[in-house]
Amino acid sequence: MNTYHVIVTDVAKADLKRYRDYILKKFNNPQAAKDLIHDFRDTRKQLEIVAGSLQSPASNELIRRNLKRINFLKHSYFLLFQIVDETVFITNMFHFLEDYENKLR
Repeated sequence: MNTYHVIVTDVAKADLKRYRDYILKKFNNPQAAKDLIHDFRDTRKQLEIVAGSLQSPASNELIRRNLKRINFLKHSYFLLFQIVDETVFITNMFHFLEDYENKLR
């Protein structure tokens, strides 16, 4: 089985911090923020194994940028990533309800 080295870019780290801070400020719920962090880590870990087997996206914008998507295991968020050889670069994190394609431009 092929495994990948996963790197989280600074942009993706900032995205995670922004969502965590939003949960803390808006809902005053440290446990929910902690759960989001754990789900991010679990999803990242999953990428080490499944990155190469995930389907190409239906989005023309993601195809143009050579990006793929993986949904969080337990929350309504997803990661965008790019595979270069045996390395996966997590480039962004978004909530399901966001207009992420326009934010990428």
